Amino acid sequence: MHLLAAAVPVPYPSWLNTGDNTWQIAAGTFVGLQSLPGLAVLYAAVVPKKWAVNVLAMMFAGFSLVLLAWVLWSYKMGFGATSIGGGVRNGIQTQLSGVGWVKHLFENFVGKPGGVTSAFQEQGQAVSAANTVIPFHFPTDSLVWFQFVFAAITPLLFIGSVLGRIKFSAWCMLVTLWSTFVYGVDAFMLWGGGYLAQEGSLDFSGGFVIHMSAGVSGFVAAWVLGPRLQRDRQHFVPNNLLIAAVGAGILWLGWNGFNGGDPYYAGADMAAAVVNTNLATAAGLVTWMGLDAWLSKAKKPTFLGGVNGMICGLVGITPCAGWVNGRGAILVGLIDTIIVWVAWNYLSKVRPFSKVDDALGVIYTHGIAGLFGGLLLGILGDPNMVEYGCGHLNSAGQVVNTSATQFLTSSKSCTPFSVSGVLYGSHSWHQEWCQLRAAVFVIFWSAVVTFLLMKLIGLVLGGLRYKDEVLEVGDVAIHDEESYPDERYAERISAGGPGAFELAGIGRNPPPLASGAGGEG
Repeated sequence: MHLLAAAVPVPYPSWLNTGDNTWQIAAGTFVGLQSLPGLAVLYAAVVPKKWAVNVLAMMFAGFSLVLLAWVLWSYKMGFGATSIGGGVRNGIQTQLSGVGWVKHLFENFVGKPGGVTSAFQEQGQAVSAANTVIPFHFPTDSLVWFQFVFAAITPLLFIGSVLGRIKFSAWCMLVTLWSTFVYGVDAFMLWGGGYLAQEGSLDFSGGFVIHMSAGVSGFVAAWVLGPRLQRDRQHFVPNNLLIAAVGAGILWLGWNGFNGGDPYYAGADMAAAVVNTNLATAAGLVTWMGLDAWLSKAKKPTFLGGVNGMICGLVGITPCAGWVNGRGAILVGLIDTIIVWVAWNYLSKVRPFSKVDDALGVIYTHGIAGLFGGLLLGILGDPNMVEYGCGHLNSAGQVVNTSATQFLTSSKSCTPFSVSGVLYGSHSWHQEWCQLRAAVFVIFWSAVVTFLLMKLIGLVLGGLRYKDEVLEVGDVAIHDEESYPDERYAERISAGGPGAFELAGIGRNPPPLASGAGGEG
């Protein structure tokens, strides 16, 4: 009998829920696959073949650099238990009332940087001001991994804005600094229990923090860089639509982890978020193809147009996936795609959009789509879509003896968490106001800091972009590699013959750059 009561080795502590932990790691892996290989092969396939290797190199290098920065200092900036100003301490929000907004803002602005590499930090129970009501049911490393893949994909998205001219070294510096000073702040403010979160602003899985921030930052970076060569802008033909389809498919289905992992628990709202994600995506895809077929000059549905619509649906539903119902999800995909399609075809012709060379239109499919997706939450949020309900917990924090009715209904001691949009409940515009405030902050912070980082990197490296003779060649000049090498190239390289510049016949004078385009010359 005494042996039964003795402590014995066990595979997991009492606070760990194996289902929640497994799903969190799996969801993070889905999101990681969205970057590598999903986004990497999608972007590499829709650019001319002379830029395919460069895109792949920037994707893989960026993913790696963000991971190193994440575990060494920036994870705690976004999700640490203590803020620099002390407004959040040990996972507890200390300034719930009686604090002026300026003090409240700066003391809840960003978490204290620090590493998460010790044994205790990796295996101890996850703690963050992002979750002060329900204890996390998994170790810190599960949260570190899940949030890392979000931090990684964000700057990789705006490769689409700057490709075709940015130096590889400049990109490596930018992705490291940007993930620290832009993403770290945005994440803490909205997800890590910072100022905007405490004020009531919401972002289910990254419409503001990831997509709008990436769109705005990419647009500013493209403006500072200046345009691609004129011939690249005029003849920017995809090199392999079949591979692009593979990347797009991975991106779509990987989003099940993107949105399904953000409740942090393998519960009912997780399943709803996954289904809603796919509903909005399907609605966005068919809407864009329909608009192309009916209203474009060519009157033809296109595959790449369908991919744009797919992305609009995915991005639009991201800030509200678990807080709208199925009808709301379809409306988000429909409305967001219509707005972006109009912007893509008409707003792109007016300043400042017509003067900035955003190569793949990230400002539209991510920036504008993320903005309106977040704003639609304030209208379509359904209070009956309960993310966290009420239940009985045992001493380890696990839910026990809780009926469906108890989970979904409120009591004096517990109120289920959901979002009430204008179309539901009290018909209040309060949530919309909170969403608008968050959008303004993220746009401002992302734009200003990206501009400053680009200027700083340009000073350090003596310029942000390659010379025109390098841009004429692309991959071979930059990486000494080609995505589809011909026999002549392979024979010359293996024999140690003339280099890439000589083979490419550099020396031809390219057409002049478009007049009126801003940025670095």
